[in-house]
Amino acid sequence: MRPEPSLEYGIQLPVQAQSALFAEPWEAAAGPADLVAVARAADRAGFAYVGSCDHVAVPRRLAPAMSTVWYDPVATLAHLAAVTERVRLLSHVAVVGLRHPLLTAKQYATLDHLSSGRLILGVGAGHVREEFEALGVDFRRRGAVLDETLDALRAALGPEQFPEHHGKLYDFEGLGQLPRPAQPRVPLWVGGSSPAAVRRAALKGDGWLPQGDPRDRLPDQIARLTRLREEAGVPDPLTVGALTEPLYVGAPAWDVGHRTLTGPPDALAESLRAYRAMGVHQIQVRLRSRNRDELTDQIEAFGAEVAPLL
Repeated sequence: MRPEPSLEYGIQLPVQAQSALFAEPWEAAAGPADLVAVARAADRAGFAYVGSCDHVAVPRRLAPAMSTVWYDPVATLAHLAAVTERVRLLSHVAVVGLRHPLLTAKQYATLDHLSSGRLILGVGAGHVREEFEALGVDFRRRGAVLDETLDALRAALGPEQFPEHHGKLYDFEGLGQLPRPAQPRVPLWVGGSSPAAVRRAALKGDGWLPQGDPRDRLPDQIARLTRLREEAGVPDPLTVGALTEPLYVGAPAWDVGHRTLTGPPDALAESLRAYRAMGVHQIQVRLRSRNRDELTDQIEAFGAEVAPLL
């Protein structure tokens, strides 16, 4: 009997997005050198990907909770591509409906080319109304815009130098773009946990990035994804992700909060293996830390001690 495949694991980068919901205090004074150190640690430790978020501009009404620190994902991931070797580069998630698909394709195809095929393009519908209004995009129709944008990006990120798409919102042909992506098929992972997002992931995505689903909700969501994909006759397997609880490998010397999982590697691995039993293929781990060095230590400890048990 073949053993079950191990879970792959990735990490959302610190510093580049500093929402009050998840940023640690030390990130406020951090910068590019810290991002590089964390990405290199993840690269060494066998992490499958590092992720970077996307917000063009945060309105004043949301700034106290979200902050206004949101690095551009293309610039951030390209910078980190140059200082890493194997870790994949995930936009988690790019609000691609804010931009014309040819512009998005130009940026991300170049990133994939420069990184020798390490891009995962994670996409989402977006939730900040003022961003859409400022850029002249109809916020109320963002779901329909994303649906067609995904179709257009399939063409624009494909192998053809002169991609072609004819839709209700976008229509292009005879316009060449080089360089092409290094990958023959750039993975498109769809973010979100609403019924519309789950359906979009099932029918149009290569992967699903849930947003805030607790563990006990994931089996029903995964069952729905599987059913929708089978009913539509989509033959390719779907990569299913999950966001883990905050983790600390070992016994912390500080109060990490009652919601953070701590303990020896085998106990943490046992908890995380429950995701695999649900049909999850990728977990995004959030590792608690008081500073950059502690975070890189946690990354290396996870890769060396917990990951082999997954």
